Amino acid sequence: MSGPRLLDVRTTPVEDLDVKPIVEHLRGGGLLAYPTETVYGFGGVATDSVVNRLAALKGRGAKPMLMLVQGMGAVGDLIWTQEATDLADVFWPGSVTLILSDPSERYPAGLRGDSGGVAVRVSPHPLVAALLEGLDVPLVSTSANQSGQPPALDAQRAMESAASLGADDNLWVLDGGTLPESPPSTIVDCSEPTPVVVRQGTIPLARVRCVLPEIQVAAHE
Repeated sequence: MSGPRLLDVRTTPVEDLDVKPIVEHLRGGGLLAYPTETVYGFGGVATDSVVNRLAALKGRGAKPMLMLVQGMGAVGDLIWTQEATDLADVFWPGSVTLILSDPSERYPAGLRGDSGGVAVRVSPHPLVAALLEGLDVPLVSTSANQSGQPPALDAQRAMESAASLGADDNLWVLDGGTLPESPPSTIVDCSEPTPVVVRQGTIPLARVRCVLPEIQVAAHE
């Protein structure tokens, strides 16, 4: 069994990059490691099989993953409160992750938190945007590292993490260069009547409060 496959996408501008082979790989249930606006992520399409394989790869137990999407319309089957809509209008594309209620359990269990919410974000990274345009479905994202270890900021680290976790050539690593160190995305839970900041990250609390002045902050923050 061979290890993960490395694809160097640094030399071709994203607008000229042929993403069709990568899209077909994903549609066939393949996995990726790819750069986002914060860190490299492991991902694939949002099916039960792919989510379960990513969870097994990460060894992360029941901790939910998130989905990168093209826009609000891509997850219109989730519950969009007015507060969630306002945040998306201001911060997307960008490093604000929104947790939205999934009452019909439309998405795999590995994406839903204890309250049944699903985390979604529109990434400003051009490669992610190109992949999503080609797929036309959400892309699962979880940091490209073993659970509890620092996230990867370059393809070599992502490759090493994938190999150490036992990934085979069904996982392709897209080398988009080295990412600058960055805080993680800010996470706002909009699955309950009162939105709550559950993680402060790239987007500071003060900016979130410019949109939602009365927003609450989780106790652990």
